[in-house]
Amino acid sequence: MGLRIGLLGTGYWARETQGAALAAHPGAEFAGVWGRDAERTRALADRYGVAAYSDSDALIADVDAVAIALPPDVQAEAALRAARAGRHLLLDKPVAFTTEASGAIAAETGRRGLASVVFFTMRFSPGVEAFLRETAAAGSWDGAQGVMLASALSTDSPFAASPWRRERGGLWDIGPHALSVLLPVMGPVEEVTAVAGPRTTTHLLLGHRGGSVSSLALTLEAPPEGARKEFLYHGASGVARLPEAELGPVPAFSAAIDRLLAAAAQGAGAPADPCGIGFGHEVVAVLEAAALALERRATVRLGASED
Repeated sequence: MGLRIGLLGTGYWARETQGAALAAHPGAEFAGVWGRDAERTRALADRYGVAAYSDSDALIADVDAVAIALPPDVQAEAALRAARAGRHLLLDKPVAFTTEASGAIAAETGRRGLASVVFFTMRFSPGVEAFLRETAAAGSWDGAQGVMLASALSTDSPFAASPWRRERGGLWDIGPHALSVLLPVMGPVEEVTAVAGPRTTTHLLLGHRGGSVSSLALTLEAPPEGARKEFLYHGASGVARLPEAELGPVPAFSAAIDRLLAAAAQGAGAPADPCGIGFGHEVVAVLEAAALALERRATVRLGASED
């Protein structure tokens, strides 16, 4: 039998993506589910024929790894408890709302030699991964532009009632997806400027190490007719456009399970997954700086003192 994986969370994403992929995966054993609502926990457990847990620590104790589909602040606390218990981690993005929280998870997984994968959905489509590798290898990129104008909060989507998405907006929900395909090509971010626009759109200018600059426009409240997603990279190598991800959420999450299983099998000392907790922490650092830049209406340098 494969790695025993427990699911923490009972929302739409947990039901329709994580739960479905775990139940169908041939190399993992879907061992049980815990959620903050007992009735929803039982319903999800019954749907997939697994055990329902009323205590998250009891589930953590019974498994080898946890998949987490909870609001980022709740996820961060649960992930740290799971790591302290020696469990591998399959996390959703963003992994936390603060670098203090994401850094604690990264440090604990590192100390214990645990495997970790963060589910940046686009990064688990082979075509996207191949494009990022080839584009990064080409080098000579002066800049990039990313646009993610989504209508998740302006329609009756399954995420429209999500409290944390309504509070934090596109910066924290789809910003991680955007950064997941910018950072591998453009490199680490050293400074962030942010401007708030109509329809709670966040506009970011990111100064990367080496001098290149990228821009992002992010919102969850675009009108359906104005929804758009596009990423372009430009420089001496020409212009490159990110291809559409060829995998939907369930097969992409199945690929994330594959990568967690592979990393766990290699054991301590193996190279970290490109989408491991270290990368998740890097993404949180950029988001945290962007939120501070919005608040201060000023450019924020990553790692700079807040004094």
